[in-house]
Amino acid sequence: MAEGALSPGVNLEAFSQAIAAIQALRSSVTRVFDCLKDGMRNKETLEGREKGFVAAFQESLHSVSRDLGELERLSNLVGKPSENHPLHNSGLLSLDPVQDKTPLYSQLLQAYKWSNKLQYHAGLASGLLNQQSLKRSANQMGVSAKRRPKAQPTTLVLPPQYVDDVISRIDRMFPEMSIQLSRPNGTSAMLLVTLGKVLKVIVVMRSLFIDRTIVKGYNENVYTEDGKVTDHATTALLHYQLPQMPDVVVRSFMTWLRSYIKLFQAPCQRCGKFLQDGLPPTWRDFRTLEAFHDTCRQ
Repeated sequence: MAEGALSPGVNLEAFSQAIAAIQALRSSVTRVFDCLKDGMRNKETLEGREKGFVAAFQESLHSVSRDLGELERLSNLVGKPSENHPLHNSGLLSLDPVQDKTPLYSQLLQAYKWSNKLQYHAGLASGLLNQQSLKRSANQMGVSAKRRPKAQPTTLVLPPQYVDDVISRIDRMFPEMSIQLSRPNGTSAMLLVTLGKVLKVIVVMRSLFIDRTIVKGYNENVYTEDGKVTDHATTALLHYQLPQMPDVVVRSFMTWLRSYIKLFQAPCQRCGKFLQDGLPPTWRDFRTLEAFHDTCRQ
């Protein structure tokens, strides 16, 4: 008997014969019900009708039994599909007679393929990010690895002098930005950053880690309600995270903050307008530092 594979372990010829056996079994069962439906007919005497009905009914049952036995024999020859089939019993959904209205099985196959592909690419991305975990934030701001300090404290509590040196270096990097450092409550630092005549920013730091930032206009009261730029700056704090190198995080955040020097001069990169609903483009892209209105960045 020739064998073909529908899937590993499936006998194609036996599979074809099993389909024919199923059709024969259905015909035999139909004859049984036809016999019951017709009853005792075409006989003159009652006894003749009873004998004819019993003989016909027994013959029909024997046909059902014979066809059922043949189907069981062929089912053993068909074989079993691979045990590695990913969807297991969900393949029964493909037998739904209203497939055109509820295509669950085809959607399930597509979702499974997409999930497998996503898992594969996520594994590749994880490997690449683990190899270059120290390069991402620095490269986004254009900071060369050669300019990083060679020796850095590794504890969360950094010496105040080290924090002062980092802030001083950042202050010298941006001439149009002035940074005043104070420690009103012990060792925690508070920075007052003045960006030209555009913004004033209060940055609250715990050691060299930024806890909170408040952004105000150059002539605004710092005690008034926070605005859009403060919300964007808080989002930037969540984006620039590199616990192994906190000085890089501060430098990256200050570089992003410096892009607001042209808050009222740079048009939106999406719509090309300077104002939308009376507001300038207050969002700055974390990678390119391009300006966008808050609704245009979506």
